[in-house]
Amino acid sequence: MQDIVIKTDKLTKKFGDFIATNQISMEVYKGEIFGFLGANGAGKTTAMKMLCGLSIPSSGSATVAGFDVYTQREAIKKSIGYMSQKFSLYEDLTVIENIEFFGGIYGLNRKALKEKSAKLIEQLGLQPEAAKLVGALPLGWKQKLAFSVAILHEPKIVFLDEPTGGVDPVTRRQFWDLIYDAADRGITVFVTTHYMDEAEYCNRISMMVDGFIKALDSPANLKKQFNVPSMDEVFFELARGAQRKAD
Repeated sequence: MQDIVIKTDKLTKKFGDFIATNQISMEVYKGEIFGFLGANGAGKTTAMKMLCGLSIPSSGSATVAGFDVYTQREAIKKSIGYMSQKFSLYEDLTVIENIEFFGGIYGLNRKALKEKSAKLIEQLGLQPEAAKLVGALPLGWKQKLAFSVAILHEPKIVFLDEPTGGVDPVTRRQFWDLIYDAADRGITVFVTTHYMDEAEYCNRISMMVDGFIKALDSPANLKKQFNVPSMDEVFFELARGAQRKAD
């Protein structure tokens, strides 16, 4: 039996009369690459904020890394990593200073931080840039560094909010190699993306439309279900009737 690391049951978030996420139910497993997809306005960002312990649901239930989203939000934050589309490191600090800063926030002791920093810089091939300001790095390197820092403390789950926006296809593929490596180590990767080719890389995906989860399965099964050759066309079939235009 697979270990469940995220479980939601009719999870709902309302803002006045507006229902941003409407009774979403799903299970996400240890070491899984789970794609959380939907058009702008579908409710993805709202759902992710609840799962990260940043927003309290209106109703329903959910646990993340075994912790309750209502009563154990601080424990959730300590058990996850997070990387947003908007670059999440400090550009006026050097590469090594960023690693040490976030490692300290994540509670790594001095010895562990020194070892992990050296290993990370070597893995990314950043030895010549270790003392350079992050702001001077190409976008692709920044994104790979941000992801690596987000999992420096070996969290159970890492949330990636459109992490490859704006980078070239080759760098996107290299970024996904890092994701595969993290999943192989047992880290669950919960990722949103607008690139439907990236949906093909996920073990399973959910498709949100107007606050609802309209489909949840593997890419292969969804293409078979809708009798189409690509995830682009699955997305079109599900999202063409969407009413919302902004998230």
